[in-house]
Amino acid sequence: MFFRTDKFQYNAKPERPDPVYAQKLQEVLGGQWGEISVMMTYLFQGWNCRAAPKYRDMILDIGTEEIAHVEMLATMIARLLESSPVEAREDAAKNSAIGAVMGGSRLEDVLVAGMNPQHAIVSGGGATPTDSVGYPWNARYTVASGNLLSDFRFNVTAESQGRLQVCRLYEMTDDPGVRDMLSFLIARDTMHQNQWLAAIAELEEEGLDATPAPKTFPQDRELSEVAYQYWNCSEGTESEQGRWARGPAPDGKGQFEYLAAPQPLGETVVELPEVDPRLHGTPKKPMPPKAT
Repeated sequence: MFFRTDKFQYNAKPERPDPVYAQKLQEVLGGQWGEISVMMTYLFQGWNCRAAPKYRDMILDIGTEEIAHVEMLATMIARLLESSPVEAREDAAKNSAIGAVMGGSRLEDVLVAGMNPQHAIVSGGGATPTDSVGYPWNARYTVASGNLLSDFRFNVTAESQGRLQVCRLYEMTDDPGVRDMLSFLIARDTMHQNQWLAAIAELEEEGLDATPAPKTFPQDRELSEVAYQYWNCSEGTESEQGRWARGPAPDGKGQFEYLAAPQPLGETVVELPEVDPRLHGTPKKPMPPKAT
């Protein structure tokens, strides 16, 4: 059960409205790597977790925290969409290049062309569960496979991509209130990257899983001769200089081997018999000669 506290986890108040920036901020709310995605990912990972209670509790702690981040971003977007003062509109039009790209030299044109029209038409000046170009949030962005090592590795990626986007958004505004909130989110992403890396290390130390994941699949059933081969499948040989091309593999179970020209291992490609499409896959038989 969740209980809502009538207080933000952190500040979510801009110094001034900015409907153009509100559209940009939608990306880290409803985009592929946004807060809705990690919130739903972590909650389903936690609800589905069958490992030791400490893992389930940890996953649900962070999943619940992300609900607060969604609320903060949605509120910030709504506040950025409040009626802009005259000076904000003037600032948006000062750059002639921006004016030309965004809809002309008229202040109204610049403002309307630069903002998300759905903010005015659909949500009435509020946030939406969409990304910065209006694409709806999609549950396909979530990952909850039931394998903790695989999921935790995805979580590191999600936090890295999310932090990257928030850092870029930080540089796209000079609003001190927006930057204050983003600095909090960036710091939490720092924590969460380290948190998932620590959880990965603990899973492996406790023998719950290992590289290559999942460890439950017997490696003797793999085609072992290619399990540790690095294949150069493009022009150029610079990749041979990397750690992945020689020496012991990170799992300690094999040695990397570099193949400059890997040979195909499959059977020779042959043409399939001609098929009459009216027969739905049955090879076409020769027709008997017509009677004369």
